[in-house]
Amino acid sequence: MKGDENDPKGLIFEAYRIDGITKSECRTIFLDWALSLPVERETGRVLTALLATYKADNPKHPMTEVLTEGLVGMSTPRRRGGWRSRPRN
Repeated sequence: MKGDENDPKGLIFEAYRIDGITKSECRTIFLDWALSLPVERETGRVLTALLATYKADNPKHPMTEVLTEGLVGMSTPRRRGGWRSRPRN
């Protein structure tokens, strides 16, 4: 099944249809989805749209949790650099 602009391959849609799917399996599907998303798409907006579509009907589904973690993880800046990024004198 082909999806829409937020889920081009229909991976997220199908994940919600699988009975007994685990969080680990949802993470694998999420990674495949993220890699298939076009570069020009703003991932945060897409995740927000997907959550708006699925969260109300599936609040306890493992994919809802994975999508929420992905959205929260994007807003939390990670430290980059370390000793390698510091200028040498």
